[in-house]
Amino acid sequence: MNAFYNLEGVGDTLLISLHDIPRENMAFERFGDVVKIFDKETKETSGYNIFNASSYMNLAENGPIALSESFVQDVNEILVRNGLKDELTVDLSPKFVVGYVEEKEKHPNADKLSVCKVNVGAESLQIVCGAPNVEAGQKVVVAKVGAVMPSGMIIKDAVLRGVPSSGMICSAKELNLPDAPKEKGILVLDNSREAGETFEF
Repeated sequence: MNAFYNLEGVGDTLLISLHDIPRENMAFERFGDVVKIFDKETKETSGYNIFNASSYMNLAENGPIALSESFVQDVNEILVRNGLKDELTVDLSPKFVVGYVEEKEKHPNADKLSVCKVNVGAESLQIVCGAPNVEAGQKVVVAKVGAVMPSGMIIKDAVLRGVPSSGMICSAKELNLPDAPKEKGILVLDNSREAGETFEF
């Protein structure tokens, strides 16, 4: 789940995105101040546009909104007030974590890509990485599925040249860190960091 609000750019509308659906499958239904967006074939909900959002809650952010239990509760109350029976839940676990690269193999269909197995604490993720300096044994920064990068890009499950990839191993530039090197390559952390711990930046 991602939320976005920009009064000047979009107007007084809170945008809630749950997941992408093909544009040709997109359908809409209005309930008062809420437009529900869903897949007309599967009926799965893709998101909501909440109009006159500032009359329901105090929205100080301009851009992506930091999710919290209280924010999700407020959104659920707005849905109920507008006649919907939907209830949103959200994964509030950290989305930027330290990962340990357990394995690195050459991508079978792309010379410049590697397929990595990365331990992020509670699980190991398969991540396709294009950085020239990624190696097994490194501690790295992983943006998990659902993470919103400083650029605004949302990390999603993907299939890259036929290989599934869940997450991204990040460079300092992608994390918008100060003094990020211009050379291509992931950010390699010192070995004292623990796989699964939150990466603050």
